[in-house]
Amino acid sequence: MNFQAEKDLVRGYHTALAQASPQTVAGILAQYASPDWHWRGFHPCNEQIGAHAVAEAFWQPFLTAFARVQRREDIFFAGLNQMDGFTGTWVVSMGHLMGLFDAPWYGIRPTRKMTFLRYCEFHRVAEGKIVETAFFFDIPHVMMQAGQNPFPPQTAAHLVQPGPITHDGLLYDAQTEAEGQKTLAVINAMVNDLGTWALGLPLEEELARTWNDDMIWWGPHGVGASYTIERYAKQHSAPFRAGFRDRASTRHLARLAEGHYGGFFGWPNFTAIPAGGFMGLPATQTPAEFRVIDIYRRAGDKLSENWIFIDMLHVMKMQGVDVLARNAEILG
Repeated sequence: MNFQAEKDLVRGYHTALAQASPQTVAGILAQYASPDWHWRGFHPCNEQIGAHAVAEAFWQPFLTAFARVQRREDIFFAGLNQMDGFTGTWVVSMGHLMGLFDAPWYGIRPTRKMTFLRYCEFHRVAEGKIVETAFFFDIPHVMMQAGQNPFPPQTAAHLVQPGPITHDGLLYDAQTEAEGQKTLAVINAMVNDLGTWALGLPLEEELARTWNDDMIWWGPHGVGASYTIERYAKQHSAPFRAGFRDRASTRHLARLAEGHYGGFFGWPNFTAIPAGGFMGLPATQTPAEFRVIDIYRRAGDKLSENWIFIDMLHVMKMQGVDVLARNAEILG
């Protein structure tokens, strides 16, 4: 399958959105989405049904705050969803929305400078319409760019993240089916190895089963990016495992691959209880929900790059910390 009709629909949707204003965006969304469109976004947007609700929750505030928006896309692919028995077709886009941050957004003070919003979206397409979407975006990274960093210092790097080192992530044309099958197989092997934290091997040996040694883990703001298995283990994976307990099993709503690229998302992917220390969180008895998108690039038989979107605002709010409300109060 080449998924060209589904890809063309989503590319048309992106082209139309590039011309949208706060006044016109709801109508544009309605042209491409079904009336009962189920949209999932990060806090404070959460779940919405229908184009007008999505416009009010995200696009109208965003287009009011950011002028001259560009979509700077790094990865684009499509595929059949393993989680529903390979029946539903999903189209994935990842990159940055860049614009001039000219007005307040969710209580964040504008800079009047170019600002990047990391995003990734999964769209399920059926009968010529977008019927379901996961649209995940890194609000804390915008806060950092605006000089309003909401989190304590972490061990990894925080930066505007580039696309694949191979510069081949835009799969607008049909790909060889066998390559996508290889990518999905190694993603599945990685999920099976690492999803329970109970494989029984030293952490770096666990990782080496499915990751190339020069891996890059492009984490969300508050966690950061790490390069090589050794630094990823020390800078994120080990601290994360030490900071949480009672991790639930992994569950996804969509998992797919095409060519050398693949990914998944869940709502949530898993829950875990803070054991204390991670990102300044105290130990609690309250499970944290991790709404996550992971996008992968395979090189050879293993994974080499991973872009991660985690709803850290939702995690913190479940632990009693409303980051956006606190930021607005500080700014007065």
